[in-house]
Amino acid sequence: MLDEKAIPYRYREYTREPLTEEEICEILRLLGIPARDLLRSKDPAYRELGLADKPDDDLIRAMAGHPTLVQRPIGRLPGKAVVGRPPERLLELVES
Repeated sequence: MLDEKAIPYRYREYTREPLTEEEICEILRLLGIPARDLLRSKDPAYRELGLADKPDDDLIRAMAGHPTLVQRPIGRLPGKAVVGRPPERLLELVES
């Protein structure tokens, strides 16, 4: 979709270059959401790690250590971020 519109971007392979705890905190701040809202609760690691009742700090640590737990794709520009679900939401970054 971004390619079709000739919008430049950098793709980051989340399993090879996972987000750090600091990056996750910054994304949460930009999105204005709690950590639980960025978490993929259907990921097997969610149950394996027993994350149902954990506080945000534990969730952030888990997402940094198990990148499949993070909702994706995430688009970021300086001062703003968006979760690309549906993918068309990524266009909000460049249209605003």
